[in-house]
Amino acid sequence: MKQSLEGRTVFVTGASGGLGEKFVEQALERGARKVYATARNPKHWTDARVQTISLDITSSGDIARAMNAAPDVDLLINNAGIAPAGDSITGPADELRRIFETNFFGTLALANAFAPVLAANGGGTLLNILSAAAWISVPTGYAASKAAMWSATNSLRVALKSQHTQVIGLLVGMVDTPMTARWDIPKVSALSVVEKAYEGIANGSIEILADDSAHELKSRLSVKGEELYPWMDEQLQGFVP
Repeated sequence: MKQSLEGRTVFVTGASGGLGEKFVEQALERGARKVYATARNPKHWTDARVQTISLDITSSGDIARAMNAAPDVDLLINNAGIAPAGDSITGPADELRRIFETNFFGTLALANAFAPVLAANGGGTLLNILSAAAWISVPTGYAASKAAMWSATNSLRVALKSQHTQVIGLLVGMVDTPMTARWDIPKVSALSVVEKAYEGIANGSIEILADDSAHELKSRLSVKGEELYPWMDEQLQGFVP
């Protein structure tokens, strides 16, 4: 399946900054007909092809309104997510639920809501922005939520196959965005991730590994646990969520 962005209608969540902002900018540069730029607090865009929508993906009412406002979408980019400071897998249950409400349940709810829209527009593409944290033992609710969404993305690919929807998971390590500003470790640029994402969409990919860390982690998943998890522990030395 070869697909260009030329003439496509793109819906981007979390579009007020970071990766989401680059997804909007690059969609415009690559010839998108229209881009819905959505966020809890949308930023102002001067390009007439951009339509802003206020969207909290944890709100069923917001999702329904967004779906009704964007019936022509053929590329949904599920980018919105949270990674709170102090996040810990052993932390308060309410905080873990809050993370999952956005990163898993909200993301999945939006995908399911827009599946009929994509079908009506020829099948289209669903891109879920995941994280290499899904594959490594980072002791956070964020990592656990991304692992759950990785599984859900692969399941959505099967569920939406009959309507010819291209379902893609994008996995990447640390990206240089406001969300990761508190970590002083090597990061890849948001632009490089978005470029790889759009290249993968055009090439018909079903999984996009957007940096070296994602490639290395994927290559090690077949290693037996007694070797894999001690190696992961070494990689996490000095990393404090």
